[in-house]
Amino acid sequence: MTGLRRALALFTVVPVGALGELDRTGAAAAMRWLPLLGAALGAVAGLPVVAVLRWASQAVLLGAVLAVALLALLTRGLHLDGLADTVDGLGSRAPAAGALEIIRRADIGPFGVIAIVLVLLIDVTALASADRGCVWQPVAALAVAAATGRLAALLAAHRSVPPARPDGFGAYVAGSQSSVMLAIEAVVVLGFGVGLAAAVDASLVGWLVAQAAALVVAGGFLLHVRRRIGGVTGDVFGAIVEITTALALAGLALA
Repeated sequence: MTGLRRALALFTVVPVGALGELDRTGAAAAMRWLPLLGAALGAVAGLPVVAVLRWASQAVLLGAVLAVALLALLTRGLHLDGLADTVDGLGSRAPAAGALEIIRRADIGPFGVIAIVLVLLIDVTALASADRGCVWQPVAALAVAAATGRLAALLAAHRSVPPARPDGFGAYVAGSQSSVMLAIEAVVVLGFGVGLAAAVDASLVGWLVAQAAALVVAGGFLLHVRRRIGGVTGDVFGAIVEITTALALAGLALA
């Protein structure tokens, strides 16, 4: 359970008390809880949509905005910040070392702003267009998408993926996850999506394809990152979470 407490401390606003100094073993253990944590956060964040659909269904877009805002609040905007920094670095014409320096900076450039705006727009509109035949479908969709996004981050921590630099959170978790562990997590997350699809009368095949397609695109993004800067950083993990979550939500809406 220390891994779960560590994951809550690293990736959410939940107070868990003192945990001691972070090391590679503790960071790797925390990463394994990410998909489950994403499912829980997504489910909680989706509740505003349910409330709006019950009492003012014409304002479903407002409910979707509140849900996406709540998810960002619960995660301290950590992954959105990583998305902005990563896209700024990748979008520059600087060589790998220069791109890494841009990613490291605390400021956000135009590429980062555009990336955040586009991802949030996809999140909100996809969530607002969920099938209203079952009032709980938006909650299920956000839970499945958030879990899928964090599974993609876990895949980026596979043993075959090196860190882009020797310091930072990326160096702690890069290469820390085995193929067996990732296979188990993937089966659980994909099965979770199918189970929730059945529970809210959604398309089982459609939801499974949406999850799988989002993960495939995340894999392509990861390959581009490795080619561009040589490996992953903490910001790259955040970018993969946000991109995959948005793509999964879009796929679920289309399904």
